[in-house]
Amino acid sequence: MGKRFIIDSLNFVRNTDVHHGKILPAELERLREYLSDHSGEIIYSISGIFDEKGRPTLKIMITGMISLCCQRCLGKLEHTLNIETSLLIARNQDEFSYYNEDISVDAILASPDIDALTLIEDEIILSLPISPRHEEDQCSFSKNTVNTSEITKVIKKHPFVALKSLKKQAH
Repeated sequence: MGKRFIIDSLNFVRNTDVHHGKILPAELERLREYLSDHSGEIIYSISGIFDEKGRPTLKIMITGMISLCCQRCLGKLEHTLNIETSLLIARNQDEFSYYNEDISVDAILASPDIDALTLIEDEIILSLPISPRHEEDQCSFSKNTVNTSEITKVIKKHPFVALKSLKKQAH
């Protein structure tokens, strides 16, 4: 894994710092379990800003391409990342609780050691579709023709034979 970039969140905003870079999907350990392979590239930018109300905020922008697994055909599904989010930085637990009452606001507790790549990974995982699937006309599963009347007869006899029958027809 590449070098980690640690942010002191409040100082990062006070200094209006900006950090940007490129990472490979394979570098994000928790994201790997959602991927069909490790191809692609992720470009990110984290900016420390004060929002229109003067509140310390981390602005995160992520673009790139990753490969997910289609839940219909289990094939590779290219997924475009285009994420832009703002995280308010709460100075204490009371402020954090106050921010969390507003469902339109995302907040994190101020910390002197926030891992930038963990923030990036969190935002990517939160943006992923619950059940990624190809468009129906692009999915290899929908192109297979399955004889449902034959399967219904087999299921009544023995359910495991039905699975075997489905497997044969899929190939």
